Amino acid sequence: MNKNITDPEFTQRFSYFLKNDVIQEDGQQLDDKTRCIAVLAALIGCQGVEAYDEVLSEALVSGSILPVEVKEIVYQATDYVGYGRMLPFLTKTNEILTKRGVSLPLADQSTTTLDDRLEKGVKIQAEIFGEHMKEAWKTGHINRWLAANCFGDYYTRTGLNILQREMITFCFLMAQGGCEPQLTAHAKGNMNIGNDKAFLIKVVSQCLPYIGYPRSLNAIACINQADKTE
Repeated sequence: MNKNITDPEFTQRFSYFLKNDVIQEDGQQLDDKTRCIAVLAALIGCQGVEAYDEVLSEALVSGSILPVEVKEIVYQATDYVGYGRMLPFLTKTNEILTKRGVSLPLADQSTTTLDDRLEKGVKIQAEIFGEHMKEAWKTGHINRWLAANCFGDYYTRTGLNILQREMITFCFLMAQGGCEPQLTAHAKGNMNIGNDKAFLIKVVSQCLPYIGYPRSLNAIACINQADKTE
């Protein structure tokens, strides 16, 4: 149903806020691709399937994002929101891509094997969080899974680069709420590899219309906390 017909006053104000206040705010702008990637990740984090449909459909028409980039966002979400909450977005993505004539499956993006996923996962963890991560996987089976599965299976894939992958992780955590310790850690991880404080605040700003003020303000607090840590 067309919101312009059913909810014209709301639609007018939300559209104005999004397109005039948020997207055009001086010092808070992102390029179209980066903004699109961040917003789609945030919508997965907050479980906004219908808004995800709107944003992804428009982005594919405008060329702001490629099918492979969309798929990589969704795949990586598995480790941060869980398969149960990722699956509706994978189904929706496949529906949208199929309607646009995209042939599925897409080309394989994996760069690891079942034999070297742990080794390569540990390497990329250390690249993001520091040399101490080279031993962290040994402290328990969950941390071993984290290194092999989260980082070895997903962060090592092509389709998105490491800066984009760490940004979308920040967005998943920010948007779902209740993950402030992890959000602070990944804010620091982002800063370690070049997504600095100013950039992360831009990401929060552009996602705010989709996730609301409370989670956005919590994210800013986590960024500020991460910026204080050595």
